Amino acid sequence: MRTGDDSAATDHWPRPRPIRRVPEAAASPPAAAADTVAAEAIAADPSVPDLPGCRPISLPRRDLDTWDGRFEYWDGDTETAWVCEPTGLGHEQPSMRLAGLCSLIAAARGAPIECIGSTDLELRDEHGERRKILQADQCVYLYPERARLPEDGGIVVGEHDLPDVVLEVDHTTDVRRWKLGMYESWGFPEVWVEVPRRRSRSRSRRRRSGLTIHVLEGGRYRESKESLAFPGWWSPSIHDALNEAGPTGWTHARLKGVGRRLGERDGTGPDDHPFLRSFLRSFRDESRAEGEAKGWIEGRARTIRQMMLSRGIAVSEGFPADVPGFAEASEEAAVAAAFACGSEQDYRARLFGGRLRDG
Repeated sequence: MRTGDDSAATDHWPRPRPIRRVPEAAASPPAAAADTVAAEAIAADPSVPDLPGCRPISLPRRDLDTWDGRFEYWDGDTETAWVCEPTGLGHEQPSMRLAGLCSLIAAARGAPIECIGSTDLELRDEHGERRKILQADQCVYLYPERARLPEDGGIVVGEHDLPDVVLEVDHTTDVRRWKLGMYESWGFPEVWVEVPRRRSRSRSRRRRSGLTIHVLEGGRYRESKESLAFPGWWSPSIHDALNEAGPTGWTHARLKGVGRRLGERDGTGPDDHPFLRSFLRSFRDESRAEGEAKGWIEGRARTIRQMMLSRGIAVSEGFPADVPGFAEASEEAAVAAAFACGSEQDYRARLFGGRLRDG
């Protein structure tokens, strides 16, 4: 669990440290008058939000609680929100997929991981008034059961625990130009910037697809190839996983490895996860019952078949009893392979080829 920097709570007007501005390859499309004024203000004053692809709109403080749209940033001084073009599939998929990937890591780890989506990240003054609000695309908590979270409303810097990971999907925007500096000055420990493979028309041609991990050290962000929150998960693998139609066997192996590292650190494992524990209990009970009537191997095979079919994975006749090493494998290894594999062939490779152990 990462905790917000207490210094951010006492300084209610932090200015983002300058992040290297990235020039666009081409001029932005024609803007409305308000957008033109905002663009000129940005050029004249670096403290004004530089949020490509967004436009400023008036959003009074009194309307915040009833506003049902999304925005990148809200400023209390001017009561202005910066909103982007309507979100589509290419923008929403990575953040939703991250939530699914974290659930698989949580199963291998044996403890919950919570993804709370695009919640408000707020900076308030000494009177509790909201002064500045950021909205990310996904916020991840590794220890939600003991994190200080609000019962209602947004995450307040200096009052609540900050997310262990914040995901920003740069589908049309570029958070490096300004928004990343806000995360840095507010003390967010780790920010992932994902540029999806699915390209939008408004994205600069100079923005290449990929994921960059920014880790806070000494109050400044540095780029890291490996996540500190999820040890063993590297930026190319995260990017692949966020852009796959469904987790491949390779991705499942990576997720299992990350989950095991977290579990080793925390003293937990698959048997501590309610979902896997129920399968293991069912596996043992059914294997024992089947073993009395039809033999131990048949009972174990039936449980594994049912587990694979429940995940929508087709299996051949005789599977998995015909898998080399199936009879000798431990109960945990047999069930974990069925939970992590993406196909019958992948199951065979994991159980017999040692991939389950090496992860």
